[in-house]
Amino acid sequence: MSEFFSMGGYGSYIWSSYGITALAMIVLLLATLRGLRNSRRELDQLETVLQSRRPRRNRKSRKAI
Repeated sequence: MSEFFSMGGYGSYIWSSYGITALAMIVLLLATLRGLRNSRRELDQLETVLQSRRPRRNRKSRKAI
């Protein structure tokens, strides 16, 4: 088992590369989720502003021809 982790003497390079890659992917995931949350919040605010500016219309029921 220790031979597997040492990887022929290159284990420290290989495992640190895996660790850095995993860390980068986690950071990117968190940044994406944060951006999504901010975008949704901004969209909700814009929709609220848009609805307050629109005049209310009476919607009449449409009859089928």
